[in-house]
Amino acid sequence: MFAMGFSAYGGPEVLRRLDVEVPAPAAGEVRVRVRCAGVNPMDWKLRSGQLAAFRPLSFPHVPGVEAAGVVESVGADAGPWREGDEVLGPVAAGYALQTLARADRLVAKPPGLPWELAGGLPMAAETAYRTLAALGVAKDDTLLVHGAAGGVGSLAVQFAVSAGVRVIGTASPGNHDYLRSLGAEPVAYGEGVGARVRELAPDVDAVLDAAGRGVLPESVELAGGPERVLTIADAAGAQAVGARFSRQADGEDQHVAGIERALALYRDGRLHLPVWRALPLAEAADAHRASEGGHLRGKIVLVAD
Repeated sequence: MFAMGFSAYGGPEVLRRLDVEVPAPAAGEVRVRVRCAGVNPMDWKLRSGQLAAFRPLSFPHVPGVEAAGVVESVGADAGPWREGDEVLGPVAAGYALQTLARADRLVAKPPGLPWELAGGLPMAAETAYRTLAALGVAKDDTLLVHGAAGGVGSLAVQFAVSAGVRVIGTASPGNHDYLRSLGAEPVAYGEGVGARVRELAPDVDAVLDAAGRGVLPESVELAGGPERVLTIADAAGAQAVGARFSRQADGEDQHVAGIERALALYRDGRLHLPVWRALPLAEAADAHRASEGGHLRGKIVLVAD
């Protein structure tokens, strides 16, 4: 079958069309015919070799950790799933026409949920849910979110606002109206961001860094210490200031809860996760270039059919 992958570390140009075997689901797995797959920073960080010391790959490698599609084949002990079910969730290799997924981490796609949104939702939902839980954010707290207009940031803002949390979000000025529409108070990122945040709130209760742009030292000052500062984008910076770094592996048991939290907002008509761009699967290299460039509102997805 057709997949997009790479056989050596490098730039976006190493992503090539591959012909790979159709995977067979083992016990507890299902095979999903992919409709849309989300593009995440981890995909290009793995491709570039940035994470090779921590997560070495076997080549050829097909990236993609989230997708939405239709169940095509079911392994033993795969729970309630049947052929033809429409699902979304974490997957093994999403940049392909078909992929495998653990049955216990999939969620049924609600009727009417666009495939593009479904394909880009799982990782952002899980990460936002996991990080807010780790920070212990509660009603009437003040939360600062760096990179608030991105995929994770957008959902973190919505989860927090719906729980009665005051949210201040950093983003480029072009995204400020968008953040206001989500219920956040926008602040321009960059030099002097700490002073701009203090104008709104002299102290904040927690900080989530979803941007990784050197904001952790000022974030620690704003939060009064590193204990309630968490980043998903700056592991080295977290180590330097004593803040926490949270990675995808930390949320392996929270995928369903995070997705269901987002789908609850969808059913209430309150879920907003823009699809910044939907590209054909064959254009995965262009998707990586756009993701690496940053400053996106929402998610990039690859359309597999």
